Amino acid sequence: MHLSLTCPEEERKLFSDEWRDFDSAGHDYQLPPERAGSGADWITWLILGGRGAGKTRAGAEWVRAIAARDPQARIALVGETEHDVRHVMVEGVSGILAVHPFRQQPEWKRSQRTLQWENGAVAQVFSAEEPDSLRGPQFSAAWLDELAKWRQAEATFNMLQFGLRLGERPRQVITTTPRPIALIKNLIADPRTAVTHAGTRTNAFNLAPTFLETVLARYKDTRLGRQEIEGEIIEDRADALWSRGALEAARVSATPPLKRIVVAVDPPGSSKAGSDACGLVACGRSEDGLYYVLADESAAGLSPQGWATRAIALWRRLEADCLVAEVNFGGEMVRAVIAAADRNVPVMQVRATRGKYVRSEPMAQLYEQGKVKHAGTFPALEDEMCDFGLDGLSSGRSPDRLDALVWALTALSYGARAEPRIRSL
Repeated sequence: MHLSLTCPEEERKLFSDEWRDFDSAGHDYQLPPERAGSGADWITWLILGGRGAGKTRAGAEWVRAIAARDPQARIALVGETEHDVRHVMVEGVSGILAVHPFRQQPEWKRSQRTLQWENGAVAQVFSAEEPDSLRGPQFSAAWLDELAKWRQAEATFNMLQFGLRLGERPRQVITTTPRPIALIKNLIADPRTAVTHAGTRTNAFNLAPTFLETVLARYKDTRLGRQEIEGEIIEDRADALWSRGALEAARVSATPPLKRIVVAVDPPGSSKAGSDACGLVACGRSEDGLYYVLADESAAGLSPQGWATRAIALWRRLEADCLVAEVNFGGEMVRAVIAAADRNVPVMQVRATRGKYVRSEPMAQLYEQGKVKHAGTFPALEDEMCDFGLDGLSSGRSPDRLDALVWALTALSYGARAEPRIRSL
């Protein structure tokens, strides 16, 4: 029979003692809550925190405690991708292996995607990109990391719940930076959920001073900063062109055959730290005239060669028709960089003659008409969309992902031909 710690106060004490045994001390929000809001024993422990607040450490310590006390424990480790589970939840600096003293570490069988403790407890790795991989296995506990970022959050979460059926009281811990998605809101409202919360500054002692200085200077008093630093759930901006509800309504799990696919790139003016990101978004159009957002691979800090290589790789992977490239800033450079990476890539050059808000309004109307669908979840892009207002900014910064989205949809809709007009490089 699986061990059941029926007394929450005892569980909290034992868990806290584990941290002290490891020459460390958890913040209050990192320790298992004594009771859920309704007074009933919790089934889900939802840890909402800013970047670097110690969420991963809390999840790893909880898994360690479960495995140490239950030789029959079967634990699911679920992350956004298998790479994230391996390199953050298991092997990361605050991951499961790191929180164990060396001689107590479980055996990490990477090829089998399992952790095996000496007492018999087992943890298994799963990716939220493959919800069906959770069909069949049974668990007594689960740790879910960065749930709000998962592209197939609802499907993966639901499939996991069917597998949490071992032991007397199977439970799960969710560690995530919050986003106002329906699943997170439903969990918070569930009386069987216990919620703890902390901002980045709570864990300042364990963070590099330069990180705090840089991040706070850039995002202080912005909506994105409140979400990513303070760990708050931020609702829609009053003057935003898009709303969370509308994007949830536009979400689909798969696309029909697509007649045309484009990859839009909004190149940055610089690759220096703190400069704008390179917007990189792919969209497609189906036979019935609907548009589908397929990928957001935007990134900051890329050199010209870096963003060109990234854009061309996405173009190849999706077998897209062309790259749509904004050439307002450094037009000749953009053409030369893409040509140097691959001279055979067809390119549609676009130039902005109106402000960002004016360019975005027609695309927002397509969403209102139900003509644009999101094939999965794109958290960073959707954050920008729901925080983009009349000032043409998103959390005080240029909406680079949104710019690329607008260019892609514009190329597929207004004035677009079945075959794009290509200018050879």
